[in-house]
Amino acid sequence: MDQESIVYGCIKDVSLVDGESTRRRVNRKAMLALPKADGWPFLCQEMFAIPQIEVDQANYQTEVMHFGASYKAVEYEWEQWIQKFEELLSRMYWVSATVHLETELSGSHTFTWESNGDYHEPGSGDLQIRCEWSHDGVLSL
Repeated sequence: MDQESIVYGCIKDVSLVDGESTRRRVNRKAMLALPKADGWPFLCQEMFAIPQIEVDQANYQTEVMHFGASYKAVEYEWEQWIQKFEELLSRMYWVSATVHLETELSGSHTFTWESNGDYHEPGSGDLQIRCEWSHDGVLSL
């Protein structure tokens, strides 16, 4: 049986700020610049629920851009996945980002990025990551 890995999470940005539509346009453009799903895409457009540019009154204070995908044992190439994700984050406005990695053999991992200031601006500064690991259940051999 193949080792399935599930990756999901969200990127959060404030929605009630000056230049909101510009920020949404920049973020949308960054996600639409991702490749289409073919071959071995670490990150692709299809895994994102790409928000519309129009202001949606359903958003209270936070713009939430969520994503998810199923992979075959992506944890063996996780450093490359993280690198691609951070390249995406570097081109976006955001306050925080969270990625959950669920694996059959290595348990669950949560990776979190938080902006150093009020928010991250495209092209600014280093990205800092925090990882938490948990394993539920018994490993059977």
